[in-house]
Amino acid sequence: MASSLTKDSASPGTPGSEKTFFGHPRGMATLFMTEMWERFSWYGMRGILVLYLIAGVLDGPLAGREALAASIYGVYNAVVYMAAMPGGWVADRLWGARKAVLVGGIVIAAGHFTLAIPADIAFFCGLGLIAIGTGLLKPNISAMVGGLYEGQPSARRDAGFTLFYMAINIGGMAAPLVVGYLGENVDWHLGFGVAGVGMTLAVIQYVLGGRHLGDIGKHPGTPASPEEKRAALRKVALWGGIAVAALVVDIALGTYDIEHIVNVLAILGIVVPIVYFVTMYRNPALATEDKPKIQAFAWFFATAVLFWMIYDQSGSLLTIFADGKTDRMIGGWEFPASWYQSVNPAMVIVLAPLFAALWVKLARRDREPSTPMKFALAMLLIGGSFGIMGLAGAAAANSDTGKVTVFWLLSVYLVQTLGEMCLSPVGLSLSTKLAPKQFVGQIMGLWFLATATGNALNGWTTKLNAPLGDAVYYTMWAVIAVAAGLAFMMAGRKIRALMGDVR
Repeated sequence: MASSLTKDSASPGTPGSEKTFFGHPRGMATLFMTEMWERFSWYGMRGILVLYLIAGVLDGPLAGREALAASIYGVYNAVVYMAAMPGGWVADRLWGARKAVLVGGIVIAAGHFTLAIPADIAFFCGLGLIAIGTGLLKPNISAMVGGLYEGQPSARRDAGFTLFYMAINIGGMAAPLVVGYLGENVDWHLGFGVAGVGMTLAVIQYVLGGRHLGDIGKHPGTPASPEEKRAALRKVALWGGIAVAALVVDIALGTYDIEHIVNVLAILGIVVPIVYFVTMYRNPALATEDKPKIQAFAWFFATAVLFWMIYDQSGSLLTIFADGKTDRMIGGWEFPASWYQSVNPAMVIVLAPLFAALWVKLARRDREPSTPMKFALAMLLIGGSFGIMGLAGAAAANSDTGKVTVFWLLSVYLVQTLGEMCLSPVGLSLSTKLAPKQFVGQIMGLWFLATATGNALNGWTTKLNAPLGDAVYYTMWAVIAVAAGLAFMMAGRKIRALMGDVR
């Protein structure tokens, strides 16, 4: 997307205040383009991951491979987003966000190129590198976006994060079309390699555009003392050693099964955020007036967990549904199943500027829905999307061909996108507003940890699809999501009180 550079009315002292990027600080162009290419690499790899696991990695009957691939996919997504917590800590305490994003981008690129090597050990090493690099990059580039709007109105910050969200979806839309086609029709590893090229472009863009960011992210918010650094290193070594030892023992006893790892990581996805919330709440550095805001954030976190648990099944169960139960023929040609994953980003690209303009317009009239209300609407919509999936599953089961038309999934993605626009960019912005200044990176990490926890739960919940069947499985989650949305709506007044002056 070409940038729009014009004279700006941004606040003096804001990096790039003399020019704008679609009316936003010039530094947004650097972060926008970096995020776009990083998301191209991520969504490209993710678009073919389940299909590659089923076709080229896992053994056994098809139904068993599909169930295990969906579990692995969910837990791997959880690991990637869990890595945002230590990534936020590294930025807050050691390097600053600027360096964390750069190192993270380089590690991600190395991971994708490792996936391009046709060997099982290279595949799993590549996934590990991508998880580490994404943990460093993802929360900290979002925190830097928040830094561009320091001292500016809440609605303008929300609009900025919605624009930033478009970068995610431009990359996410293009990636399955390119990487998915190459992976499914030419060679899986070529697809992974192309994703690596995208990440390399992200790093180049980030370095070249760094001058527009001023001092944002150059220094850690609360630098760790030498003793704190040593203590953190000891903890990493201890827990890493325990994990490796447990794996070695499991293999030595001949009891190893990949589901053991899936289960352990799913448990971690639940335990880690609970421990982290308690630790942060009891931290002496947390001011008394900030504690209610952490409590409010916990409400949003829990709601986002359920949202992402449902939403992120698009890359696992919905991809499998698209591959086996959807008619993908156009003329005499069958398009790749991974292409469905471009639908949601394309819809976001269209809807994001409309939602950004809508929030600003409503704010000027003092009619903008509160953040709790936006989250409640998101839950009602995500529930509605799985209600449609329940009907699609029933239609496929009763069809002579066992397949349904493309319009079922297109409807699901449209409703999910509307819900996403009410929750995801708003949640990004909310995290930077509720976060105490010394914990910005870590609060951003917690926001992404909501996605991790949701995906960790998917390591278990997606296994219910086979015994329950599509119609019952999707309808069950639709009912749960709608009930959660109504409950959040009723709790809105209490949550707004905890938020204090944040809106």
